[in-house]
Amino acid sequence: MSLANKIDFAVIFKVKNANPNGDPLNGNRPRTNYDRIGEVSDVCIKRKIRNRLMDAKKNIFVQSDDNKVDDCKNLRERAETVLDNSKSSKENADLACRKWFDVRAFGQVFAYGGEKKGAGVSIGVRGPVSIHTAFSIEPVEITSTQITKSVSGEGDGTKKGPDTMGMKHRVDKGVYAFYGSMNPQLASKTGFSDDDAQAIKGVLPKLFENDASSARPEGSMEVEKVIWWQHNCPHGQYSSAKVHRTLSQNLSGFLETGKIEHIGDLEPEVIDGF
Repeated sequence: MSLANKIDFAVIFKVKNANPNGDPLNGNRPRTNYDRIGEVSDVCIKRKIRNRLMDAKKNIFVQSDDNKVDDCKNLRERAETVLDNSKSSKENADLACRKWFDVRAFGQVFAYGGEKKGAGVSIGVRGPVSIHTAFSIEPVEITSTQITKSVSGEGDGTKKGPDTMGMKHRVDKGVYAFYGSMNPQLASKTGFSDDDAQAIKGVLPKLFENDASSARPEGSMEVEKVIWWQHNCPHGQYSSAKVHRTLSQNLSGFLETGKIEHIGDLEPEVIDGF
C-alpha cells in the first residue's frame, strides 16, 4: 500500500563552530549566498538521510564510499545485482524501487552502458520525496583558520619535509531550516509507503548522529525541531508553499515561543531533536 495522504515537513538545526556544507568551488568554505545567508544543499541533506536510514538497516542504493555495506565498487555494479537487461524498463524500475529505499523515496536515474551495443540500461525513476536547500535564518559569520602540516609525508625520514599550509573554515553559529514534501501520486508509482514515511520521520531528529568529522566535530550540529504536517487527503488540504510559509514567515518567533501558526484544520506535530 503506497502513501495514503500528502505530508509536508520542516527541520530546524543549529550549527556552532562547524562547516555544515563546504563549497568545493570556493576553497571548501561554508556555502553562503551574496547576502551571507548560509546554505546546505539538498544533496548534502539527502546524503545524511541515507546514512541514517542505513543505520536503521534500510537498503540504500547511493552509498558513500566511506559508509558502504556491500562489496560493490560503484553504482553500476550495485545496479547490476538487481537490474536485468532482459526485462522492460518498467519491470526494472519496479525491481529497483522494491530493493532500495532511497530509489523509491528520492528517485534515481540508472544510465549505464553495456559492453555490447544495446546491452546497457537507461531508466528514470521520479521519487515522491522532495527536499529543499537549507538556509540560515540570519546572515552567518565565517571564520577561516590557517593550518600547517609539519610531518613528512614522503622521504626516508632523515630530514624534515617542508611545511604544508592549508585553511579550515567554520560557521561560528547559525540556525538553519529546510523543508520537504511527500507526494502520494508519485508514491503510487514507486511503492513508497506510509511505513517508509514514518522511517524518514524517525531519522530526521537524528540527522547528525554518527556524522562527526574534522569539519563537523561531535556536537557542533544539532537538530532542534522537526515539524510534521500530515494532510487528510492525497492532494493535501493546502499547497506545500502555504504550509511551509506558516513556519518560514515567523521562524524566529517559533524558536522563542515554540508556538506555530495553524493553517485551517491542519495541525502540525512538533518533534524535538535527538
